[in-house]
Amino acid sequence: MKVILTQDVKKQGVKGQIIEVSDGYARNYLIPKGLAEEASKTRVKEIEEKKVRDAKLKDKEKEQAEQLKARLDGQTIELKAKTGSNEKLFGAVTSQEIADTLEKRFGVKIDKKKIEQGEVIKHLGEYSFKIKIYPAIQAELKLIVTAE
Repeated sequence: MKVILTQDVKKQGVKGQIIEVSDGYARNYLIPKGLAEEASKTRVKEIEEKKVRDAKLKDKEKEQAEQLKARLDGQTIELKAKTGSNEKLFGAVTSQEIADTLEKRFGVKIDKKKIEQGEVIKHLGEYSFKIKIYPAIQAELKLIVTAE
């Protein structure tokens, strides 16, 4: 019997996959537990159409990420911070401050969790950081920290 998995099933397959299993296994275990549903022609067609839509959506997201990378890569932003003696900052520059500065300067909303700082920024100077835009796409920017 052919079934469409509605959840990941160990040693059988992943969600959305169409697999062939014995009738008893499907009727007595997979279907009653909500792990699968019978693979009718209409459901199979719906699954295939959904896969095509998802692929198009992923391509669109990747294209937008490439455009954002082209816009941000190599740019320099400036951040003003309060300092004490020896050009040391009161506190540190956080990812949230960088994200806010990026939003003001470029109009791009970036989650602070996607900003990778190489080191903790506690002094005035020039630093580089990366932004994870998409799984395989990163933009590298420079940050100049100046005294307020």
